This record gives sequence, C-alpha cells and structure tokens, in this order.
Amino acid sequence: MSDKPKFVYVIYIASTPDTVFKALTDPGQSARYWFGYEVTSEWKVGAEFALVKDGKRWDTGKVLEYDPPRRLSYSFHPEHDGLESEKPSRVVFDLEEINGQVKLTMTHDGFEEGSQVLPKIQAGWPSILSSLKSLLETGKELPPFWRGDYDKK
Repeated sequence: MSDKPKFVYVIYIASTPDTVFKALTDPGQSARYWFGYEVTSEWKVGAEFALVKDGKRWDTGKVLEYDPPRRLSYSFHPEHDGLESEKPSRVVFDLEEINGQVKLTMTHDGFEEGSQVLPKIQAGWPSILSSLKSLLETGKELPPFWRGDYDKK
C-alpha cells in the first residue's frame, strides 16, 4: 500500500496510552468524539469493524491488528454517499508514550488514485482526533466543524 496515496496525522494528548487506546475502541466514548458514530467490533484480528450511527452502519471493515495499548489497525470501507464502489483502505493508530503524554500517529492509506474518500478523510480525521484530544483532556468533545456542509469542503 505504500505507493498509493495516504494521509498521516500526528497529535499529542495529555493522557496515557491505555486511556487513549480504550477511547479508540469504546463505542460510548467514540460516539462523543466522533460526532455520534460508535466504533463497534469484538476487537480481535479478523473481527468485523463498523461505524454505527442511529442503528445504521456507515463504514465497515475488518480488524487487521490489535495490540493494546500500542497499535490498532482496521480496513475501512464506506457504506454511504455513493462511495460503496471504492476499494477498502486501511487505518492504523500507533500510540507512543513520550514524557507523560501520548503521541498518536494515525495513518490512513491504501487509497486508489482519484479516490473520493481521501479528501473526505483529510477533512474529517483532524476534526475527529482533535475532538478525541479535547474529550480526554477536558472531558468535553468538540462539535463537528462542518455543521451540514461537510460535502462542500
């Protein structure tokens, strides 16, 4: 997947790797920082992964790596907005404790040239991960930046 387009985002969170990893895999917490979307899985390699909102599966995939609290990876396939025909991509979270904080590196790769999903995740991931950081550091998540015009970005 290395020769295909990818998106990498790094954020530092005043927390512990265990706390951040739990937030990445807990449906209740994800619903708060991911604007109502719950991450759902059995969280073992090969298990199904889905983002669910209001009972509807929006994005699906399979768990590729599960190594708490250091690394989490899953395939990512949109099931909405006419993007269903795109090939699955891959999301990887690497967590590293540095001086009492967590360096979270999120890599989303494996996109085909001309992917319609890539520009959407380039806009979405920074907002989602900033909301995660805010939730873990202050107890309050951020509102989505798009407020209805996400597709216009």
